[in-house]
Amino acid sequence: MNQIFTVEGMTCGHCEKAVTKALLSLDAEAKVLVDRTQNKVEVDSEIPRDALAKAIADEGYSVVA
Repeated sequence: MNQIFTVEGMTCGHCEKAVTKALLSLDAEAKVLVDRTQNKVEVDSEIPRDALAKAIADEGYSVVA
């Protein structure tokens, strides 16, 4: 299932890596695409949306949508 999040607070490559790592820790098979310039995180995973959003928020970023 493909899910798209709007995420605020990502400013650098480290931010992209931190979000990617957090999501992959929930689902190692997930496909994750992070674009900090558009504040967008796209995840192809069967993990519930709220769990993915929590993983992003736990890294210190705001999930807006």
